[in-house]
Amino acid sequence: MATIGENIKKWRAKRKLTQDDLVKKANVKYSTLTKIEGDVVKKPSVQIVAKIAKALGIPIEELL
Repeated sequence: MATIGENIKKWRAKRKLTQDDLVKKANVKYSTLTKIEGDVVKKPSVQIVAKIAKALGIPIEELL
């Protein structure tokens, strides 16, 4: 089963977004995104995941 970080990476690649692009679109800190994608943070807050999902244009369930 893929982690939230792996799912974010997968969708970010599908959308051809860099981490910088996604940070700006989602309005989250760069360090927060890199920690989630690197699986340092395994359970990010629902608010953060919702912002990222919205920025990627996908339902939040796709990331969970």
